Amino acid sequence: MKEKATFGGGCFWGVEESFRTIPGVLDTQVGFMGGKTENPSYKEVCTDKTGHAEVVHLIFDPDKISYQALLETFFKIHNPTQLNRQGPDVGTQYRSVIFYHTEEQKSQAESMIKSLENSGKYIKKIVTVIEPASSFYPAEEYHQKYLFKRGLGSCGI
Repeated sequence: MKEKATFGGGCFWGVEESFRTIPGVLDTQVGFMGGKTENPSYKEVCTDKTGHAEVVHLIFDPDKISYQALLETFFKIHNPTQLNRQGPDVGTQYRSVIFYHTEEQKSQAESMIKSLENSGKYIKKIVTVIEPASSFYPAEEYHQKYLFKRGLGSCGI
């Protein structure tokens, strides 16, 4: 059985690379979700006018990795307290967002955020938004597995 998960946490290259090598993650693809323009290009999304977030769309085997474990990874690899930015990247396309595919995913994401807020781990409020998954538009081919193709493990931010 395969399931989907979709996360946006800044530039999709680094987010994808963080998930790509996790056992149980069967496939990763970078692209766009959550906007109003059909089939946007990277250039259009970068105008900050389409409403899309840069995301990584995962196919995973829930018998090998839980959605909860994917959520834990998501919150470890980016700063969920930065509104519409990560590091030097600024704009709504870099927002912290979880697109849920099932009500169970929504519930788990809400619980995770509450737990993190109650933990005191972050001084600032978590701004990660939780939205229903919508149409996923893959980014151009040169963006797919970008860091892996170049022998890089991260963006170096």
